[in-house]
Amino acid sequence: MNKRQTLQEISEILDTYCVDCLLKKHFREEYGKNYAHSFCINNCTVGQKIKKVGEKLSN
Repeated sequence: MNKRQTLQEISEILDTYCVDCLLKKHFREEYGKNYAHSFCINNCTVGQKIKKVGEKLSN
C-alpha cells in the first residue's frame, strides 16, 4: 500500500466515524480539547485503528 492509499484510508475512517462523534463532542465541551484528543488516540477503538493504519506511513 502506498502513501496516498494509506492517507486516503485514514481520511475515510475519519469522515465515517469521527466527524459527528458524540463522545468527542462531549469530552471537548466538558474537559477540553486536549482531553478529547487524548481520549480519541488512546481509548477509542477508531483512534487505535487510525494509529495502526498510520504506522504504515513510517515504514
